[in-house]
Amino acid sequence: MIERLSLTTRLTLLYSLVSALLLLGMAGLTAVAVDRHFEVLDRDTLHDKIELIQDSVAKAGSATDLQRRLDDALQNHPGLFVRVDDAAGSVLYASAQFSFPSELVRAHGINAGPAFFTWLQGEREFRALSAAAPAHAGLRQDMRIWVALDTLHHAHFISALRAALWLYAGLAAGLSGMLGWWAARTGLAPLRAMKARAQAVTAHKLDQRMPAEAVPVEMADLAHSLNEMLERLQRDFQRLSEFSSDLAHELRTPISNLLTQTQVALAQPRDAAAYREILASNAEEFQRLARMVSDMLLLAKAEHGLLLPRTEPIDLADEVRALFDFYEALAEEKQIELHCSGTAVLSGDRLMLRRAISNLLSNALRHTPPCGQVEVVIESRPSAISLQVGNSGSTIAPELLPRLFDRFFRADKSRAHPDTEGAGLGLAITQAIVQAHGGQAAVTSAAGWTCFTLRFPLS
Repeated sequence: MIERLSLTTRLTLLYSLVSALLLLGMAGLTAVAVDRHFEVLDRDTLHDKIELIQDSVAKAGSATDLQRRLDDALQNHPGLFVRVDDAAGSVLYASAQFSFPSELVRAHGINAGPAFFTWLQGEREFRALSAAAPAHAGLRQDMRIWVALDTLHHAHFISALRAALWLYAGLAAGLSGMLGWWAARTGLAPLRAMKARAQAVTAHKLDQRMPAEAVPVEMADLAHSLNEMLERLQRDFQRLSEFSSDLAHELRTPISNLLTQTQVALAQPRDAAAYREILASNAEEFQRLARMVSDMLLLAKAEHGLLLPRTEPIDLADEVRALFDFYEALAEEKQIELHCSGTAVLSGDRLMLRRAISNLLSNALRHTPPCGQVEVVIESRPSAISLQVGNSGSTIAPELLPRLFDRFFRADKSRAHPDTEGAGLGLAITQAIVQAHGGQAAVTSAAGWTCFTLRFPLS
Protein backbone atom coordinates (compact mmCIF):
# COMPACT_ATOMS: atom_id res chain seq x y z
CA MET A 1 0.00 0.00 0.00
CA ILE A 2 2.85 2.39 0.85
CA GLU A 3 4.18 2.08 -2.72
CA ARG A 4 0.95 3.61 -4.04
CA LEU A 5 1.27 6.79 -1.98
CA SER A 6 2.49 9.97 -3.59
CA LEU A 7 5.90 11.37 -2.73
CA THR A 8 4.26 14.35 -0.97
CA THR A 9 2.20 12.00 1.22
CA ARG A 10 5.25 9.88 2.02
CA LEU A 11 7.31 12.90 3.03
CA THR A 12 4.42 14.25 5.10
CA LEU A 13 3.98 10.96 6.95
CA LEU A 14 7.70 10.62 7.50
CA TYR A 15 7.99 14.20 8.75
CA SER A 16 4.99 13.70 11.08
CA LEU A 17 6.39 10.43 12.41
CA VAL A 18 9.81 11.91 13.11
CA SER A 19 8.26 14.97 14.76
CA ALA A 20 5.93 12.81 16.89
CA LEU A 21 8.81 10.58 18.02
CA LEU A 22 10.97 13.58 18.93
CA LEU A 23 8.14 15.31 20.78
CA LEU A 24 7.12 12.14 22.62
CA GLY A 25 10.73 11.55 23.55
CA MET A 26 11.03 15.09 24.85
CA ALA A 27 7.78 14.71 26.83
CA GLY A 28 8.99 11.45 28.34
CA LEU A 29 12.35 12.94 29.32
CA THR A 30 10.59 15.93 30.85
CA ALA A 31 8.28 13.70 32.91
CA VAL A 32 11.22 11.58 34.10
CA ALA A 33 13.26 14.67 34.96
CA VAL A 34 10.38 16.15 36.99
CA ASP A 35 9.85 12.86 38.83
CA ARG A 36 13.56 12.67 39.71
CA HIS A 37 13.51 16.28 40.81
CA PHE A 38 10.63 15.55 43.18
CA GLU A 39 12.53 12.54 44.51
CA VAL A 40 15.51 14.73 45.31
CA LEU A 41 13.24 17.27 47.00
CA ASP A 42 11.61 14.50 49.04
CA ARG A 43 15.02 13.20 50.14
CA ASP A 44 16.00 16.66 51.30
CA THR A 45 12.68 17.07 53.12
CA LEU A 46 13.04 13.70 54.82
CA HIS A 47 16.60 14.54 55.90
CA ASP A 48 15.35 17.78 57.43
CA LYS A 49 12.55 15.96 59.27
CA ILE A 50 14.96 13.32 60.55
CA GLU A 51 17.20 16.05 61.97
CA LEU A 52 14.12 17.73 63.51
CA ILE A 53 12.99 14.50 65.18
CA GLN A 54 16.54 13.66 66.31
CA ASP A 55 16.63 17.07 67.98
CA SER A 56 13.29 16.41 69.66
CA VAL A 57 14.52 12.99 70.85
CA ALA A 58 17.69 14.56 72.25
CA LYS A 59 15.65 17.10 74.26
CA ALA A 60 12.97 14.69 75.49
CA GLY A 61 13.21 13.69 79.16
CA SER A 62 10.90 10.71 78.88
CA ALA A 63 8.79 8.77 76.43
CA THR A 64 5.75 10.86 77.32
CA ASP A 65 7.75 14.07 76.79
CA LEU A 66 8.92 12.72 73.43
CA GLN A 67 5.35 12.06 72.29
CA ARG A 68 4.30 15.56 73.28
CA ARG A 69 7.22 17.17 71.52
CA LEU A 70 6.65 15.17 68.33
CA ASP A 71 2.92 15.98 68.30
CA ASP A 72 3.74 19.67 68.59
CA ALA A 73 6.47 19.49 65.91
CA LEU A 74 4.41 17.53 63.36
CA GLN A 75 0.98 19.02 63.70
CA ASN A 76 1.56 21.45 60.80
CA HIS A 77 3.07 18.83 58.43
CA PRO A 78 0.24 17.01 56.61
CA GLY A 79 1.33 13.99 54.63
CA LEU A 80 4.29 13.37 56.95
CA PHE A 81 4.31 10.17 59.03
CA VAL A 82 6.74 9.32 61.85
CA ARG A 83 7.58 6.23 63.87
CA VAL A 84 10.12 5.86 66.66
CA ASP A 85 11.20 2.42 67.99
CA ASP A 86 13.36 1.60 71.00
CA ALA A 87 16.11 -0.97 71.12
CA ALA A 88 13.67 -3.73 72.02
CA GLY A 89 11.52 -2.98 68.95
CA SER A 90 8.72 -1.38 70.93
CA VAL A 91 7.00 1.58 69.35
CA LEU A 92 7.58 4.77 71.31
CA TYR A 93 5.75 6.98 68.84
CA ALA A 94 3.68 6.38 65.70
CA SER A 95 1.53 8.66 63.51
CA ALA A 96 -2.15 7.96 63.76
CA GLN A 97 -3.88 5.90 61.07
CA PHE A 98 -0.59 4.97 59.35
CA SER A 99 1.67 1.96 59.59
CA PHE A 100 5.07 1.31 58.06
CA PRO A 101 5.48 -2.03 56.23
CA SER A 102 6.61 -4.60 58.78
CA GLU A 103 9.12 -6.19 56.36
CA LEU A 104 10.91 -2.84 55.98
CA VAL A 105 10.99 -2.31 59.74
CA ARG A 106 12.44 -5.76 60.33
CA ALA A 107 15.04 -5.27 57.60
CA HIS A 108 16.55 -2.24 59.34
CA GLY A 109 17.76 -2.89 62.85
CA ILE A 110 18.38 -0.40 65.59
CA ASN A 111 22.01 0.12 64.70
CA ALA A 112 21.58 0.04 60.90
CA GLY A 113 22.72 3.03 58.90
CA PRO A 114 20.43 5.54 57.19
CA ALA A 115 18.21 3.99 54.50
CA PHE A 116 15.93 5.47 51.84
CA PHE A 117 13.18 3.40 50.30
CA THR A 118 9.82 3.64 48.58
CA TRP A 119 6.72 1.44 48.49
CA LEU A 120 3.22 1.37 47.13
CA GLN A 121 0.21 1.15 49.36
CA GLY A 122 -2.79 0.73 47.14
CA GLU A 123 -2.47 3.37 44.41
CA ARG A 124 -0.41 5.71 46.60
CA GLU A 125 3.36 5.85 46.69
CA PHE A 126 5.33 6.63 49.86
CA ARG A 127 8.96 7.61 50.28
CA ALA A 128 10.63 7.00 53.63
CA LEU A 129 13.94 7.59 55.36
CA SER A 130 15.20 5.65 58.38
CA ALA A 131 18.00 6.70 60.75
CA ALA A 132 19.28 5.87 64.26
CA ALA A 133 19.00 8.15 67.30
CA PRO A 134 21.66 7.55 70.01
CA ALA A 135 20.82 7.25 73.71
CA HIS A 136 21.12 10.35 75.95
CA ALA A 137 20.51 11.38 79.54
CA GLY A 138 16.71 11.57 79.22
CA LEU A 139 16.15 8.40 77.19
CA ARG A 140 18.92 5.98 78.00
CA GLN A 141 18.57 3.68 75.00
CA ASP A 142 19.21 3.73 71.27
CA MET A 143 16.22 4.37 69.03
CA ARG A 144 15.27 4.01 65.37
CA ILE A 145 13.46 6.84 63.60
CA TRP A 146 11.21 6.32 60.55
CA VAL A 147 9.89 9.24 58.50
CA ALA A 148 7.63 8.81 55.44
CA LEU A 149 6.09 11.22 52.91
CA ASP A 150 2.91 10.76 50.93
CA THR A 151 3.72 11.61 47.25
CA LEU A 152 0.09 11.93 46.19
CA HIS A 153 0.44 15.65 45.44
CA HIS A 154 3.50 14.88 43.32
CA ALA A 155 1.58 12.17 41.48
CA HIS A 156 -1.28 14.55 40.73
CA PHE A 157 1.15 17.13 39.36
CA ILE A 158 3.10 14.63 37.27
CA SER A 159 -0.12 13.11 35.92
CA ALA A 160 -1.40 16.54 34.89
CA LEU A 161 2.01 17.39 33.43
CA ARG A 162 2.12 14.18 31.41
CA ALA A 163 -1.38 14.74 30.09
CA ALA A 164 -0.41 18.26 29.05
CA LEU A 165 2.81 17.03 27.45
CA TRP A 166 1.03 14.25 25.51
CA LEU A 167 -1.62 16.70 24.35
CA TYR A 168 1.04 19.18 23.29
CA ALA A 169 3.01 16.43 21.53
CA GLY A 170 -0.11 15.32 19.63
CA LEU A 171 -1.07 18.85 18.59
CA ALA A 172 2.54 19.69 17.70
CA ALA A 173 2.87 16.48 15.64
CA GLY A 174 -0.33 17.37 13.77
CA LEU A 175 0.92 20.90 13.15
CA SER A 176 4.31 19.50 12.08
CA GLY A 177 2.52 17.19 9.65
CA MET A 178 0.69 20.15 8.10
CA LEU A 179 3.94 22.12 7.87
CA GLY A 180 5.65 19.04 6.44
CA TRP A 181 2.93 18.69 3.80
CA TRP A 182 3.33 22.35 2.87
CA ALA A 183 7.13 22.06 2.77
CA ALA A 184 6.99 18.85 0.70
CA ARG A 185 4.44 20.28 -1.73
CA THR A 186 6.45 23.49 -2.08
CA GLY A 187 9.72 21.60 -2.45
CA LEU A 188 8.28 19.27 -5.08
CA ALA A 189 6.76 22.10 -7.13
CA PRO A 190 9.70 21.90 -9.60
CA LEU A 191 8.84 18.24 -10.19
CA ARG A 192 5.29 19.20 -11.08
CA ALA A 193 6.66 21.82 -13.46
CA MET A 194 8.88 19.16 -15.04
CA LYS A 195 5.85 16.85 -15.29
CA ALA A 196 3.89 19.58 -17.08
CA ARG A 197 6.76 20.08 -19.53
CA ALA A 198 7.02 16.32 -20.10
CA GLN A 199 3.28 16.07 -20.78
CA ALA A 200 3.64 18.80 -23.39
CA VAL A 201 6.17 16.71 -25.35
CA THR A 202 4.60 15.09 -28.41
CA ALA A 203 5.82 13.72 -31.70
CA HIS A 204 5.19 17.13 -33.25
CA LYS A 205 6.54 19.13 -30.31
CA LEU A 206 9.90 17.79 -29.23
CA ASP A 207 11.46 21.18 -28.52
CA GLN A 208 10.24 21.30 -24.90
CA ARG A 209 12.99 21.34 -22.28
CA MET A 210 13.05 20.98 -18.51
CA PRO A 211 13.62 24.19 -16.48
CA ALA A 212 17.08 23.16 -15.28
CA GLU A 213 17.99 26.65 -14.05
CA ALA A 214 14.76 27.07 -12.03
CA VAL A 215 14.93 23.82 -10.05
CA PRO A 216 16.91 23.02 -6.87
CA VAL A 217 20.43 21.68 -7.17
CA GLU A 218 19.28 18.14 -6.29
CA MET A 219 16.98 18.11 -9.33
CA ALA A 220 19.28 19.97 -11.72
CA ASP A 221 21.11 16.79 -12.75
CA LEU A 222 17.80 15.07 -13.45
CA ALA A 223 16.62 18.06 -15.49
CA HIS A 224 19.87 18.12 -17.50
CA SER A 225 19.65 14.36 -18.11
CA LEU A 226 16.05 14.69 -19.29
CA ASN A 227 17.01 17.59 -21.55
CA GLU A 228 19.82 15.55 -23.06
CA MET A 229 17.38 12.67 -23.59
CA LEU A 230 14.89 15.02 -25.28
CA GLU A 231 17.64 16.39 -27.51
CA ARG A 232 18.61 12.85 -28.53
CA LEU A 233 14.98 11.97 -29.17
CA GLN A 234 14.43 15.11 -31.20
CA ARG A 235 17.57 14.50 -33.23
CA ASP A 236 16.78 10.81 -33.79
CA PHE A 237 13.14 11.55 -34.58
CA GLN A 238 14.22 14.15 -37.11
CA ARG A 239 16.64 11.69 -38.67
CA LEU A 240 13.94 9.02 -38.71
CA SER A 241 11.52 11.39 -40.42
CA GLU A 242 14.13 12.33 -43.00
CA PHE A 243 15.04 8.66 -43.44
CA SER A 244 11.39 7.72 -44.03
CA SER A 245 11.05 10.51 -46.56
CA ASP A 246 14.27 9.54 -48.32
CA LEU A 247 13.34 5.87 -48.31
CA ALA A 248 9.98 6.64 -49.90
CA HIS A 249 11.72 8.79 -52.51
CA GLU A 250 14.32 6.13 -53.29
CA LEU A 251 11.73 3.37 -53.60
CA ARG A 252 9.35 5.49 -55.62
CA THR A 253 11.72 5.93 -58.56
CA PRO A 254 12.40 2.23 -59.38
CA ILE A 255 8.79 1.26 -58.64
CA SER A 256 7.57 4.07 -60.89
CA ASN A 257 9.95 2.94 -63.63
CA LEU A 258 8.76 -0.65 -63.33
CA LEU A 259 5.12 0.37 -63.40
CA THR A 260 5.57 2.71 -66.38
CA GLN A 261 7.51 0.19 -68.44
CA THR A 262 5.02 -2.56 -67.65
CA GLN A 263 2.05 -0.38 -68.59
CA VAL A 264 3.73 0.64 -71.83
CA ALA A 265 4.54 -2.99 -72.63
CA LEU A 266 0.93 -3.99 -72.05
CA ALA A 267 -0.50 -1.10 -74.06
CA GLN A 268 -0.02 -2.89 -77.41
CA PRO A 269 1.32 -6.19 -78.72
CA ARG A 270 5.08 -6.35 -79.22
CA ASP A 271 7.54 -8.82 -80.57
CA ALA A 272 9.70 -11.08 -78.40
CA ALA A 273 12.76 -8.84 -78.68
CA ALA A 274 10.88 -5.82 -77.29
CA TYR A 275 9.56 -7.88 -74.38
CA ARG A 276 13.05 -9.16 -73.64
CA GLU A 277 14.38 -5.61 -73.63
CA ILE A 278 11.63 -4.48 -71.22
CA LEU A 279 12.19 -7.48 -68.95
CA ALA A 280 15.93 -6.80 -68.91
CA SER A 281 15.27 -3.20 -67.91
CA ASN A 282 12.88 -4.36 -65.21
CA ALA A 283 15.48 -6.85 -63.97
CA GLU A 284 17.94 -3.98 -63.49
CA GLU A 285 15.38 -2.09 -61.41
CA PHE A 286 14.66 -5.22 -59.38
CA GLN A 287 18.38 -5.66 -58.74
CA ARG A 288 18.56 -2.07 -57.57
CA LEU A 289 15.65 -2.67 -55.20
CA ALA A 290 17.22 -5.92 -53.96
CA ARG A 291 20.52 -4.15 -53.21
CA MET A 292 18.70 -1.38 -51.37
CA VAL A 293 16.71 -3.87 -49.26
CA SER A 294 19.87 -5.86 -48.53
CA ASP A 295 21.69 -2.72 -47.45
CA MET A 296 18.79 -1.68 -45.23
CA LEU A 297 18.77 -5.11 -43.57
CA LEU A 298 22.49 -4.82 -42.92
CA LEU A 299 22.05 -1.39 -41.32
CA ALA A 300 19.14 -2.68 -39.21
CA LYS A 301 21.33 -5.53 -37.94
CA ALA A 302 24.07 -3.06 -37.12
CA GLU A 303 21.70 -0.86 -35.12
CA HIS A 304 20.52 -3.84 -33.04
CA GLY A 305 24.01 -5.21 -32.44
CA LEU A 306 23.45 -8.22 -34.71
CA LEU A 307 26.26 -7.38 -37.13
CA LEU A 308 28.88 -9.67 -35.59
CA PRO A 309 32.16 -9.86 -37.52
CA ARG A 310 34.10 -13.11 -37.83
CA THR A 311 37.65 -12.13 -36.89
CA GLU A 312 40.77 -13.16 -38.73
CA PRO A 313 44.13 -11.43 -39.36
CA ILE A 314 43.82 -9.03 -42.31
CA ASP A 315 46.65 -7.20 -44.05
CA LEU A 316 45.02 -3.87 -44.88
CA ALA A 317 47.64 -3.00 -47.51
CA ASP A 318 46.89 -6.23 -49.42
CA GLU A 319 43.16 -5.53 -49.30
CA VAL A 320 43.66 -1.98 -50.61
CA ARG A 321 45.89 -3.16 -53.48
CA ALA A 322 43.33 -5.84 -54.41
CA LEU A 323 40.64 -3.14 -54.57
CA PHE A 324 42.99 -0.92 -56.62
CA ASP A 325 43.13 -3.71 -59.19
CA PHE A 326 39.32 -3.85 -59.23
CA TYR A 327 38.94 -0.08 -59.73
CA GLU A 328 41.95 0.27 -62.04
CA ALA A 329 39.87 0.47 -65.21
CA LEU A 330 37.65 3.24 -63.82
CA ALA A 331 40.71 5.14 -62.55
CA GLU A 332 42.45 4.92 -65.93
CA GLU A 333 39.31 6.08 -67.68
CA LYS A 334 39.26 9.27 -65.56
CA GLN A 335 43.08 9.47 -65.46
CA ILE A 336 43.06 9.31 -61.65
CA GLU A 337 46.22 8.27 -59.82
CA LEU A 338 45.88 5.68 -57.04
CA HIS A 339 48.44 5.63 -54.20
CA CYS A 340 48.75 3.46 -51.09
CA SER A 341 51.29 3.85 -48.28
CA GLY A 342 51.81 2.14 -44.93
CA THR A 343 50.79 -1.27 -43.70
CA ALA A 344 49.04 -2.82 -40.72
CA VAL A 345 47.45 -6.11 -39.73
CA LEU A 346 43.96 -5.86 -38.27
CA SER A 347 41.81 -8.57 -36.69
CA GLY A 348 38.36 -8.39 -38.25
CA ASP A 349 35.88 -9.68 -40.80
CA ARG A 350 37.55 -9.66 -44.22
CA LEU A 351 34.38 -9.32 -46.31
CA MET A 352 32.96 -6.54 -44.14
CA LEU A 353 36.18 -4.52 -44.09
CA ARG A 354 36.69 -4.99 -47.83
CA ARG A 355 33.17 -3.66 -48.42
CA ALA A 356 33.82 -0.64 -46.15
CA ILE A 357 37.06 0.23 -47.93
CA SER A 358 35.44 -0.40 -51.31
CA ASN A 359 32.64 2.04 -50.47
CA LEU A 360 35.22 4.72 -49.62
CA LEU A 361 37.24 4.11 -52.79
CA SER A 362 34.11 4.09 -54.95
CA ASN A 363 32.96 7.32 -53.34
CA ALA A 364 36.41 8.90 -53.81
CA LEU A 365 36.65 7.90 -57.50
CA ARG A 366 33.14 9.20 -58.12
CA HIS A 367 33.89 12.66 -56.75
CA THR A 368 37.48 13.04 -57.96
CA PRO A 369 37.75 15.16 -61.10
CA PRO A 370 39.72 13.87 -64.12
CA CYS A 371 43.51 13.88 -63.65
CA GLY A 372 43.00 13.95 -59.86
CA GLN A 373 44.38 11.55 -57.29
CA VAL A 374 43.17 9.17 -54.61
CA GLU A 375 45.51 8.31 -51.76
CA VAL A 376 45.19 5.64 -49.07
CA VAL A 377 47.36 5.99 -45.95
CA ILE A 378 47.56 3.15 -43.39
CA GLU A 379 49.09 3.87 -39.99
CA SER A 380 49.66 1.55 -37.05
CA ARG A 381 49.97 3.26 -33.69
CA PRO A 382 50.37 1.80 -30.17
CA SER A 383 46.67 2.24 -29.39
CA ALA A 384 44.92 2.09 -32.75
CA ILE A 385 45.14 1.43 -36.48
CA SER A 386 43.91 4.08 -38.89
CA LEU A 387 43.10 3.92 -42.59
CA GLN A 388 42.65 7.19 -44.47
CA VAL A 389 41.14 7.51 -47.94
CA GLY A 390 41.67 10.97 -49.38
CA ASN A 391 40.85 12.44 -52.78
CA SER A 392 41.20 15.73 -54.54
CA GLY A 393 38.13 17.60 -55.66
CA SER A 394 35.57 20.08 -54.44
CA THR A 395 35.63 21.00 -50.76
CA ILE A 396 32.58 19.82 -48.83
CA ALA A 397 30.80 22.51 -46.81
CA PRO A 398 31.50 22.18 -43.04
CA GLU A 399 27.79 22.04 -42.17
CA LEU A 400 27.38 18.98 -44.42
CA LEU A 401 30.25 16.93 -42.96
CA PRO A 402 28.35 15.61 -39.87
CA ARG A 403 25.58 14.27 -42.11
CA LEU A 404 27.67 12.44 -44.72
CA PHE A 405 27.24 9.14 -42.86
CA ASP A 406 23.44 9.49 -42.68
CA ARG A 407 21.30 7.12 -44.74
CA PHE A 408 20.26 8.38 -48.17
CA PHE A 409 22.05 11.67 -47.55
CA ARG A 410 23.58 13.35 -50.58
CA ALA A 411 25.20 16.74 -50.65
CA ASP A 412 23.63 17.20 -54.08
CA LYS A 413 20.01 18.04 -53.26
CA SER A 414 18.93 17.40 -56.84
CA ARG A 415 19.89 13.71 -56.39
CA ALA A 416 21.13 13.66 -59.96
CA HIS A 417 23.83 10.99 -60.12
CA PRO A 418 23.82 9.63 -63.64
CA ASP A 419 27.16 7.94 -63.14
CA THR A 420 26.11 5.75 -60.21
CA GLU A 421 23.37 3.39 -59.18
CA GLY A 422 23.99 3.99 -55.48
CA ALA A 423 21.14 4.80 -53.10
CA GLY A 424 23.15 6.93 -50.68
CA LEU A 425 23.75 4.06 -48.22
CA GLY A 426 27.45 3.38 -48.86
CA LEU A 427 28.89 5.68 -46.17
CA ALA A 428 26.20 4.64 -43.66
CA ILE A 429 27.15 0.99 -44.25
CA THR A 430 30.85 1.84 -43.90
CA GLN A 431 30.21 3.51 -40.54
CA ALA A 432 28.12 0.53 -39.35
CA ILE A 433 30.90 -1.92 -40.28
CA VAL A 434 33.55 0.16 -38.53
CA GLN A 435 31.42 0.48 -35.38
CA ALA A 436 30.80 -3.28 -35.42
CA HIS A 437 34.59 -3.66 -35.17
CA GLY A 438 34.70 -1.21 -32.24
CA GLY A 439 36.09 1.63 -34.34
CA GLN A 440 35.02 5.07 -35.49
CA ALA A 441 34.62 6.78 -38.85
CA ALA A 442 35.31 10.47 -39.44
CA VAL A 443 35.65 12.87 -42.37
CA THR A 444 37.44 16.17 -43.02
CA SER A 445 37.40 18.42 -46.05
CA ALA A 446 39.52 21.52 -46.67
CA ALA A 447 41.47 23.19 -49.45
CA GLY A 448 40.13 20.84 -52.14
CA TRP A 449 41.08 17.66 -50.30
CA THR A 450 38.54 15.35 -48.66
CA CYS A 451 39.72 12.60 -46.31
CA PHE A 452 37.73 9.77 -44.73
CA THR A 453 39.41 8.15 -41.71
CA LEU A 454 38.63 4.76 -40.21
CA ARG A 455 40.12 4.11 -36.75
CA PHE A 456 40.20 0.64 -35.17
CA PRO A 457 41.39 -0.13 -31.62
CA LEU A 458 44.17 -2.70 -31.44
CA SER A 459 42.30 -4.66 -28.75
